Amino acid sequence: MLPQKRLKTLDCEQGAVRAVRFNVDGNYCLTCGSDKTLKLWNPLRGTLLRTYSGHGYEVLDAAGSFDNSNLCSGGGDKAVVLWDVASGQVVRKFRGHAGKVNTVQFNEEATLILSGSIDSSIRCWDCRSRRPEPVQTLDEARDGISSVKVSDHEVLAGSVDGRVRRYDLRMGQLFSDYVGSECCGTGDRQGQQCRPPGPSLGFSWLYLLLYTGHQNKQYKLDCCLSERDTHVVSCSEDGKVFFWDLVEGSLALALPVGPGVVQSLAFHPTEPCLLTAMAGRIQCWREEAYEAEGGAG
Repeated sequence: MLPQKRLKTLDCEQGAVRAVRFNVDGNYCLTCGSDKTLKLWNPLRGTLLRTYSGHGYEVLDAAGSFDNSNLCSGGGDKAVVLWDVASGQVVRKFRGHAGKVNTVQFNEEATLILSGSIDSSIRCWDCRSRRPEPVQTLDEARDGISSVKVSDHEVLAGSVDGRVRRYDLRMGQLFSDYVGSECCGTGDRQGQQCRPPGPSLGFSWLYLLLYTGHQNKQYKLDCCLSERDTHVVSCSEDGKVFFWDLVEGSLALALPVGPGVVQSLAFHPTEPCLLTAMAGRIQCWREEAYEAEGGAG
């Protein structure tokens, strides 16, 4: 079942919400604000758990570690920040990018943070070391990095130069595929077309289908897969979220969210639960048959 029932609308009170992200088990979510803050929520209860302040400009992306003990974030101040979840304190602040940081990801062990920037580079930062410089820089892109995904031995990156690059860290090889136009992420593309990454970051079926209908002309918008990898899900500038059947490429649902641009979304890792971000609010969606404890708010 696709999530079509709006359970909660949360006013995040942090300016425009630039990104919304589930944590690894889907119990909590992060919101990245234009007011320089990062916030941790229980989205179903609508509870704010903690606010993280330390960026010098708007926060553009965030991610949680596998054990929920740390967060990482990147923003318009060109910095990558490692946070302690419990205390809310900055553990490390990594500087070295020459432009705003669009995307951040932990590796699986949360020993490294990978950050992608409009300076056309991906930088790998050692969370355990005090060294100020990155342990590795991947600078093959010819324009800004808009999205990065990480597995145990692969890094998949989307760039505004129109290419998706896959780095095989075991073999020391780079595979580059031209998508065309501007690749806004490893899961979305401008020009009203969408091409999702494989669940294992492989290219076995990447680019086999186009998913069309949504509007994406001005903004970098999120695109992802549903919790069972059955549907491709994308933001749109016309206030909707689009769902396509992964295999057939047919449109399954155009979910009306509100008047404005749906700038970010996140799908729960194991349940049919969707988070959307529009302006300064996030919305939590579940399947029609879902009944929240104590009633929906």
